[in-house]
Amino acid sequence: MTRVYVDMVADLFHYGHANFLKQAKQLGDHLIVGIHSDEVVKEYKRSPVMTMEERVETVSSCRYVDEVVANAPLVIDEEWLNAHRIDLVVHGDDFSEELEQLCYKVPIDLGIFRLVSYTTQISTTEIIQRIKNI
Repeated sequence: MTRVYVDMVADLFHYGHANFLKQAKQLGDHLIVGIHSDEVVKEYKRSPVMTMEERVETVSSCRYVDEVVANAPLVIDEEWLNAHRIDLVVHGDDFSEELEQLCYKVPIDLGIFRLVSYTTQISTTEIIQRIKNI
């Protein structure tokens, strides 16, 4: 059984998130989703609109997801990989090479890192902007 891991904010869950999770699930048998804490997200983005509990419950309801882990780290290390028995780490192709190396250096070096296509037609930032424009 191949255990696939993705991490995400999952704020204002939309079909782009679902597409990402579907692509990741197709790479293995068991999909684990790590949800970043508000504090971690604030370091590189904006504060999430939804609470951690809301984000975890929403992602848990997605049919592609087998397991959700709250308060996932931004940087994936061997300890995290071993603790969750992760065989493959997946991320969207929207990250810069610099951020990839920062967050996923260990999985990249181990040869267990894969990229999937980012859905460009929608984003949480775009949804927030639409709300502001109402």
